[in-house]
Amino acid sequence: MRIADSLDGKRILLTGVTGFVGEALLHKLLRDVPGCTVVAMVRPKSGQPAADRVTKLLAKPIFADVPEGAAARVVTLSGDLNDVPELPKDLDVVVHCAGDVSFDPPIQSAFDTNVIGVKALVDRVVEAAHREDGSYSPLHYVHVSTAYVGGRRRGPVMEAAVEHTVDWQAEYDAAQRVAARIEDTSRTPAVLQKLLTKAEKHHDRAGPLAVAADAEERRRTWVTDQQKAAGGDRARTLGWTDVYTFTKALGERVVEQVAAPVLPTTVYRPSIIESALTTPHPGWIEGFKMADPIILAYGRGELPELPAAPDSVIDIVPIDLVVNSIIAVAATPPPVGEPAYFHLSSGSRNPCTFRQLYDYVREYFARYPFDMDSRGAVRLATWRFPGARIVERALTTGERAYDLAEGALSLAPRSDKVRSIARNLDTQKRRLDFLRRYMDLYRAYTQVELYFVDDNMLALHQAMDPADQETFGFDTAVIDWEHYLIEVHCPAITKGVRDYDVIRRKRNRSGGPAPRVIAPRDPAEPVDPDAAPVLAVFDMDGTLLTSNIIETYLWVRLPELSAAGKVKELAATAARLPLYLRAERRDRGALIRSAYRRYEGADLRALEEMVDETLTPHVLERVSGAAIRRVREHRAAGHRTVLITGAVTPITRPLAPLFDEIVAAELHVDARGRCTGFLKRPPLVGEGRAAWLRRYAQVEGADLSKAYGYADSHSDLPMLQAVGRPTAVSPDVTLFREARKLRWPIEDWRTAGRTARLQLPSIDTSQAHLPG
Repeated sequence: MRIADSLDGKRILLTGVTGFVGEALLHKLLRDVPGCTVVAMVRPKSGQPAADRVTKLLAKPIFADVPEGAAARVVTLSGDLNDVPELPKDLDVVVHCAGDVSFDPPIQSAFDTNVIGVKALVDRVVEAAHREDGSYSPLHYVHVSTAYVGGRRRGPVMEAAVEHTVDWQAEYDAAQRVAARIEDTSRTPAVLQKLLTKAEKHHDRAGPLAVAADAEERRRTWVTDQQKAAGGDRARTLGWTDVYTFTKALGERVVEQVAAPVLPTTVYRPSIIESALTTPHPGWIEGFKMADPIILAYGRGELPELPAAPDSVIDIVPIDLVVNSIIAVAATPPPVGEPAYFHLSSGSRNPCTFRQLYDYVREYFARYPFDMDSRGAVRLATWRFPGARIVERALTTGERAYDLAEGALSLAPRSDKVRSIARNLDTQKRRLDFLRRYMDLYRAYTQVELYFVDDNMLALHQAMDPADQETFGFDTAVIDWEHYLIEVHCPAITKGVRDYDVIRRKRNRSGGPAPRVIAPRDPAEPVDPDAAPVLAVFDMDGTLLTSNIIETYLWVRLPELSAAGKVKELAATAARLPLYLRAERRDRGALIRSAYRRYEGADLRALEEMVDETLTPHVLERVSGAAIRRVREHRAAGHRTVLITGAVTPITRPLAPLFDEIVAAELHVDARGRCTGFLKRPPLVGEGRAAWLRRYAQVEGADLSKAYGYADSHSDLPMLQAVGRPTAVSPDVTLFREARKLRWPIEDWRTAGRTARLQLPSIDTSQAHLPG
């Protein structure tokens, strides 16, 4: 009987229809099996009911060629493997495609989906076989698994139940306990202290809340990583490659114990599923599958070697052959109690080795290289397949070299060159992380010495009507690997990357996100006195001008000293620089307090007069012209300009005409008006600036989502995060990385280099009463 006739009038429940296999299977059923009805069990998402997800799915281009009105044959059933609803009593076939396909999910997640989820679904399927009229009519259950459930075996793998004695219920219970124990361990003092130390190292300057947020994020990441490792470790101790194949094997055992005794049951195992050979069109694929990250990384010059044996088989099957064979087995139920097993694979009769994969992929990229813009075409690596140990040793060496370079970078002063080095190191880090992840995940798959026997699948194909072989064929021997990889698969998976590269090159030529454009206010437009102000918030040192608090102290200290006094003061300041640097990296507030102790004994009024009469030109010479223009643009737009700085108030006096509000460090004075070496109140640094800004916006009725912010230091990150329009100005490495990650504009407001940083004007020391 023809396949379409066998399934005519049948109601077929599909799980996983929003996934790669499920979507292709739904398309094939709607297009080529016109008499069936599909019941799609779909999980609702937040704000998107299951029916809406199905409607959106059917609007995708893949369904453009299905007959008009075919969508009416799709019935939506809202449900999830974690909460399987009661199934309709009129089903004829269930095809279970859903599952966790990640190689390294947390151990409890893999069990919840691939084992317990299967048990919940099969229980419902058995329940649905008891019809409304009280009769029992077993429906055909098709379980989509993976060919790799056999674990780390060698030689032929038969189309039969996997031989093992693992108790799936005991393993599930243990997995839950392990996951809970890891969660509890993450909250122990020993683990928390390690995570806190790392968070403080990276975010101490930004403030305690930033440290706390990073520490908690590190804790969650630690938990996930440990739970993933636990799954992989347990799988390998029992002979499986990873927790994915381990739990899929246990899921099969659930099916064999619960479904097979009472239902016609088919266990269907495809190998590595990749893009379509012909249908719905050559190369159709969604997302990247198992082999694709390796292919793309090679084409981009980021994969110098692979820990594969050159004669090992990479067992690939195109998606259209997969769905054809699923439909064929769905139309051919076995007897109850005699479960059928099928492998859809290519390695037994039409193998593609890793050496062939490399040769064809290299040929493709030699013809059609990725364009790396100014660097030209990518230089392709020559794989020599030296073995996993040598590849691992080279990767470990690269990781150590990165750690050394990153440590040196943390000590380097900020500059364009340092930021360029940071950018290159970030690129290198992404490459190393990619290599480490895929080496750890794929090592077992790249060195396999097995092949999947597909006798049952071939027999099913040969028993089909010749017309069905044309429409529903799935003989993998027809695949021409050279044609498939060079003309079909590689063009399909590289198209999206090439399209993105065009966007990336445009972005790079423009230097990343464009600088903020501040449009002036239309003079003809009346001013609304009740309108909420738009804030433009600026840092001073390192942003508006190239200075720091040590320099500004020396600006007012050195001019009144004799030549010998200058040498003595410079020497004393230099001797304290290590202390200042440690304070800067640990707590900017501590640096400010330490530096300003040296103002002890200064006459504050005389200090202000000296700044007004003598130092104002000196300060203004160091203000960036670009910074001045940006401040004036904001003022012309009617924005309220705010300066927040750790500098002492007198130093900000030359900038007063530019700002509506100045918040600076205020020196405490005694009854005689002399500085005590202390501040009136704690300096505004890190999160303190963000808190002050939120309060100021609340009082003034300003909307911070419309506010602008400009700063240069990682310690200013909370302030920049508080505004809706941040800009990093000549940033240090940490802020530079955050700005790139968050797609913030990065600008370099250079100061004209006509004045040396310590070149100070002469002043009349009889007028100054500074610390002596």
